[in-house]
Amino acid sequence: MNIEKQIEFDKIKQLWMDLTLTDGAKEKIQEITICLSEGALKKQLKDTTDGRFMIEKLGTPPLQNVAEVKDILMIAEKGDCLTPYQLERVETVLTAIRRLKEYLERGKMYHNSLGFYEENLNAAEELHSEIYQQIRNGAVDDCASKELKQTRLQIIKCEEQMKQKAEQIMRSYKDCMADHYCTIRNGRICVPVKKECKSKIAGSVIDKSATGSTLFMEPASVSQFYEELQMLKISEENEVYRILYTLTAMVAETADLMNENIRMIEKLDFIFSKGKLSIDLDAVEPVLNTEHRIVLKDARHPLMNQLISVPLQFEIGVKNRGIIITGPNTGGKTVAIKTVMLNCIMAQCGLHVTCKKADICMNSAFLCDIGDGQNIAENLSTFSAHIKNVLEVLSEVNKDSFVIMDELGSGTDPAEGMGIAIAILEELRKSGANFLATTHYPEVKEYADKTPDIINARMTFDKETLRPTYQMVIGEAGESCAFYIADRLGMPNEMLKTALRAAYGEEAVCAYHFQKEDTTLEKKNTNKLPKLKKTTTKPDLSSKYQIGDSVIIYPDKKIGIVCKTVDEKGILRVQLPNKKIWINHKRVKLHIAATKLYPKDYDFSILFDSVINRKLRHNMERKYIEEIIYQEE
Repeated sequence: MNIEKQIEFDKIKQLWMDLTLTDGAKEKIQEITICLSEGALKKQLKDTTDGRFMIEKLGTPPLQNVAEVKDILMIAEKGDCLTPYQLERVETVLTAIRRLKEYLERGKMYHNSLGFYEENLNAAEELHSEIYQQIRNGAVDDCASKELKQTRLQIIKCEEQMKQKAEQIMRSYKDCMADHYCTIRNGRICVPVKKECKSKIAGSVIDKSATGSTLFMEPASVSQFYEELQMLKISEENEVYRILYTLTAMVAETADLMNENIRMIEKLDFIFSKGKLSIDLDAVEPVLNTEHRIVLKDARHPLMNQLISVPLQFEIGVKNRGIIITGPNTGGKTVAIKTVMLNCIMAQCGLHVTCKKADICMNSAFLCDIGDGQNIAENLSTFSAHIKNVLEVLSEVNKDSFVIMDELGSGTDPAEGMGIAIAILEELRKSGANFLATTHYPEVKEYADKTPDIINARMTFDKETLRPTYQMVIGEAGESCAFYIADRLGMPNEMLKTALRAAYGEEAVCAYHFQKEDTTLEKKNTNKLPKLKKTTTKPDLSSKYQIGDSVIIYPDKKIGIVCKTVDEKGILRVQLPNKKIWINHKRVKLHIAATKLYPKDYDFSILFDSVINRKLRHNMERKYIEEIIYQEE
C-alpha cells in the first residue's frame, strides 16, 4: 500500500527536493518518515519556522552542492595527488562555509536558533588561504613558490631566445623560406624551408607539408637550446607536483573536519529547504497535541492553486472520531479527505501546513484506501482490490491511527456493498482511531446519524449552476443530486419518474418537484444497419386526423387542436394553449371531430396564424405588396 502515492505526498516531496542543493538533503527527504516523538517533532517544526524567518529576513543562505568534495576528500585520504581543479573545488566549498558562517552569525542578532549552528562550522582558514594563493584558474600559480616562479621565467627566456634564433635564420635565408613566420611542429620551433633549399640550412627536418614542397626544419642554432628548455620544464613539473602533493596532504589532514562541515551543510540545506517550501506554499506552523484532536481552519490542498481552491473548515476528535462525507460526484469529497491527511502527514514530517491555523494530533500511522486498485496481472477486480486493501488497513489500525477511505463498498452489488461499508465503519469505530470516509449510500448516512462518535458531513452543491462549491459542512448529510442534475440537463420526466420509483418508491415520485414540463428524448442521427425494405405498403395516415380536430395527448392527457395533418412519417402538429408541438400520431387520440366544432367553411387561420401573418396574406390577395415572404410560426 503506497500511501504516499495515493494521497500525493510523493509530489510534495518532489517539490521539496527541488528546493535543495545537496545530494544528502535530497536523500534525507526521499527517505523521510513521520516522526513519532513529540519533543523531536516540535524541534523539527521550530527549525522550519526559524529557517523561513532567516530566509525572509536575510535572503537565501549561501549553500552549495558538496557531493564532489566528498569524493575529493576520499582521494586525498588515499594519498593520491589532487589536481588543481579538485583543489579549487575544495577552496570553493571553504569559501561557501565562510560565507555561511557569516550568514548564520547575522541570524544570532534575531536570537534565531539556527544562527548558533555557525559554531559547528570550521572554515579551515589556513587551508583556504594556501589553496587560494597557490591555485588559480585551474593551474598552479606562478607565485606558488619562488622556485616555480624562477623556473617559469627561465623557460620564458629560453623560448624567447629560441624564437629569436629562428627569426634570425629566416631573415638571413629569406629566399629559401616558403612562408614569413616560424612555427611549432612536434613541440619544436621550426622554419618553413623550400624543399630545394634544404642543403642551405643547417638543422634537422622535423616535419613536412602535405605536398612535400615545404620542409619544417629546426635550425642547429635553435636546437642547442632545446635540451636546456626540456630540463627547465622537468624542474617546473617537479615543483608543481611538490606543491600539489603538499596541498593534498593539507586537505587529507583536514578531512575529518571537512566531512563534519559537509554533514552540517547538508543538515542546514535540509532545514532551509523546509523554510523555502513553507514560503512557496504560504504555510504555517501547526500546533501539536496528543489528544486525538485535528482542527484545521481554512485548509488548502498544497498542490492546488490557492487563488481558486476553496478553504476547508475541518474538525475531528473533539466530539466525534469518525466523519462520513456525502455529496455529488466531482463535489470535492476525495480532495477534502486528501487535504486533511496531507496536512497531517506534512506536520508530522516537520513541515508547515497549508492552513490559516492548525491544531494537529500525533498519529502513530496513516492508513488509507483511495482509488481503483484493479490489477490485471494479479487478477484482482476493483472490489477485490478494495477489500484486500481495507483488510490490511483494519489489521494495522489502532487508537492512534488516522484513516481515510474513499467510496466505501463500491464496485459490487449496492445492497451488499452498503452492508460491507457499515461493517468496515463499525470496525474503525471500535478501534478508537480518527477516520474519514466518503460514500453515496443513504443507509450509511442513517448509520452515522444513529451511531455515537460518528457524524455526517456534506460537500455543498450549487443547484443553479450545477457546479460543486467544494465546501464541507460537518453535521449535515449530503445528497448525490443525481436526479436533480439529470432533470436540469434534460432527462424526460417519464424517465425520472421511473428512476425515482425504482430507487425510493412511489412516494418519492409524488414528492419530487420537476424542473420542467415533460419532454421527449431527442434521438441523434446515427448510422444504422441496412435492412431489406418490406414489400408491404404503409397505411395512408393523412386522413386519420383533420385540421381543427380536438385531440387528447398522452400520457399527460392534455387537450389540443390539430393544425397540420399526419405526414408520411406519422407526425402531426398540434396547437396547445401556449405553443405548437410536433407529435407522433400514436400518442394522440381523437376527442371531438372538427366537423362537430366548426362550420363547413371555417377559416382556421384565425386560430393558428398570428395577426401579422393574416394581414400579410390579406395584402397579397389584394395585390398591395409585390413580394412577401410568408413565415409560419
